Amino acid sequence: MKILAIADTEEKVLWDYYDPQKTKDIDLIISCGDLKASYLEFLVTMTNCPLLYVHGNHDRRYETAPPEGCICIDDKIYDFEGLRILGLGGSMRYKPGSCMYTEKEMQHRVKKVKRRISLMNGFDLLVTHAPAKGYGDLEDLPHQGFGVFNDLMEKYHPAFMIHGHVHSSYGRIELNHQHSSGTQIMNVNGYQILEIGDEHHPPRGKTGSFFYDLYVSMKRQSR
Repeated sequence: MKILAIADTEEKVLWDYYDPQKTKDIDLIISCGDLKASYLEFLVTMTNCPLLYVHGNHDRRYETAPPEGCICIDDKIYDFEGLRILGLGGSMRYKPGSCMYTEKEMQHRVKKVKRRISLMNGFDLLVTHAPAKGYGDLEDLPHQGFGVFNDLMEKYHPAFMIHGHVHSSYGRIELNHQHSSGTQIMNVNGYQILEIGDEHHPPRGKTGSFFYDLYVSMKRQSR
């Protein structure tokens, strides 16, 4: 499975100078936030691939004009061909407004989605806007990472985490980290290609969760 992961910067190579050859093998597009709705709409139209997104701290405009044809996965787990994708957008709160959270507020969001995580027997890919605390974040409050993301990875051991928010233009930024849980973390500022093998997630309907696997089986039979 090949995923086009995007965040923060509308890349000219994917928009102004779009070349279909660059996205011909892409199965899924995931936005980690802070991108124009028109950019997401363009990509989902040109590639004819599903596009999932979480909110960045500057995506309040999505509240009145969300990107058409795209799927918001904030506070949800989305099953894409067996890959269980958990979305938790937003940044650390540094001023009043939406799409920003204190550590305690983010912990509350995680608590609310844990029942769904249990139902699906975990998740394989964590999609956020902000980084995890201590893994590619910065010292200033707006760019600090969330500690609860570390807790999630330590408990569920997803294969991957992708995020944005910390721009490569800020200086010498390390884009890839290996988390202590074994999770591979990637800052996808701009765009990155993420290749996920079958070994990184269970086959669809084979999560080990009796109720969820039964649901998937019944859904297939009804088609």
